[in-house]
Amino acid sequence: MDIYDKISELYDKRRKVQLGGGDERIDKQHEKGKWTARERIDYLVDENTFMEINPFIEHRHDDFGMNGKDAPGEGVVTGFGKIEGRPIYLFAQDFTVFGGALGEMHAKKIAAVMDLAVKNGTPFIGLNDSGGARIQEGVSSLDGYGQVFYRNSIYSGVIPQISVIMGPCAGGAVYSPAITDFVIMVEKTSQMFITGPKVIETVTGEKISSEDLGGAHVHNTLSGNAHIKTEDEATALDAVRDLVTYLPANSKEKPPRLEVAEEDDYRPDLTDKIPFDPIRPYDVRAIIDEVADADSFFEIHKDFAKNIVVGFARLKGRTVGLICNQPKYMAGGLDIDSSDKAARFIRFCDSFNIPLITFEDVTGFFPGIKQEHGGIIRHGAKILYAYSEATVPKLTVITRKAYGGAYVALNSKSIGADLVYAWPNAEIAVMGPEGAANIIFAKEIKESSTPEETRQSKINEYREKFANPYVAAGLGMVDDVIDPRETRSTLIKALDMLENKYEDRPYKKHGNIPL
Repeated sequence: MDIYDKISELYDKRRKVQLGGGDERIDKQHEKGKWTARERIDYLVDENTFMEINPFIEHRHDDFGMNGKDAPGEGVVTGFGKIEGRPIYLFAQDFTVFGGALGEMHAKKIAAVMDLAVKNGTPFIGLNDSGGARIQEGVSSLDGYGQVFYRNSIYSGVIPQISVIMGPCAGGAVYSPAITDFVIMVEKTSQMFITGPKVIETVTGEKISSEDLGGAHVHNTLSGNAHIKTEDEATALDAVRDLVTYLPANSKEKPPRLEVAEEDDYRPDLTDKIPFDPIRPYDVRAIIDEVADADSFFEIHKDFAKNIVVGFARLKGRTVGLICNQPKYMAGGLDIDSSDKAARFIRFCDSFNIPLITFEDVTGFFPGIKQEHGGIIRHGAKILYAYSEATVPKLTVITRKAYGGAYVALNSKSIGADLVYAWPNAEIAVMGPEGAANIIFAKEIKESSTPEETRQSKINEYREKFANPYVAAGLGMVDDVIDPRETRSTLIKALDMLENKYEDRPYKKHGNIPL
């Protein structure tokens, strides 16, 4: 045997690994509308950039029929490649090998590539498609999950971590995506749940399908466990490619800044986007479209807690994180879910040096027994904590209403905003003029011969004296009252001014956010 025989042997072994579970199982994967692990990788990364790591790792268990059983690649493909010329590390579980079940060496491969991602300061992407733990390996598979969870946790805030659910993700396996920064799901083919439908039926008697229990729609609208929902695998991987372009490689870098053509930043149409009447609804995305670079808004958690809108956009090519009340739903009030949604997004942006811009039009924290008993105090405090903790540039634009504790919570000067702007029609007060007048002038209204006329007069008096932006501006709580049409240019100049912002915090191991 000479060197060429050895080389031929290498290629034979590599072909076997690349074939995974074989043609029959690959065909079954395709019949389900799913791609193989390698097809997904080929689509995700730039052409001819993927380099595989540890392709020849094998399991070492003999019990329960494992003796002599091949598991090419150990049911997971790991390695590195590039997206838009920027390096990323990844794993892709191979459902054609043992259903992508995680065993000891499967986990070891994932842990090894995660460690490399952190050493090199690059984003990490997980393509999940697994039946769960490899039960034939017993507690070794559970320890493997622990190895992955630990790295998800300690690398959080160090490198961006993105999970794509492209098949089943059940039991302990769901906790790895849950710790990562973003979870993307594919309609009809991906599910996440702790206990499956059969176990639930056995224990509780409840009957439900896998899709209704943990499908993409459920986690993007009800639970909030997923951030993006797509119609197919190609769209999911496209979303990953788009998302990465907004993010820095790691926490020590600033986000990439795109070159953009010079344009007039004056936006005459903005005056028509918001109704002057403070109780009329509108879609805040109309403001985003006017202020942000064209077609640059990348929304996160679009279908969950719709009363607040969050996502990435660009201003003159610079990545920013947007947090916007949505008057179209619940009058833009803050409730439990929207508080969680906003706080999580704020903390991600702060971790990765992404400036925060808040468009505020809020009636307050949403009232109700269900909200109070559900812990709105604790959940609402998360927004206060997240904004206060953040040291990135923080800008606020009050477009219409800013009432009560919600005004304070949404990046007010008192909790660390660098600059707060208000439109001339803004109302900034402890509560809305209607409610305030009813309380302050209750006696006068009651004793009036024309109570409704008196009430309206007192509402206007309160609005004029206390709810206009110049009162807050006179106290330094608003830095400037601006022409709405100059919002984009004002924010661009403010971000330029804050480009080198540095803000330290008292030494501590870490804070204790009210989880």
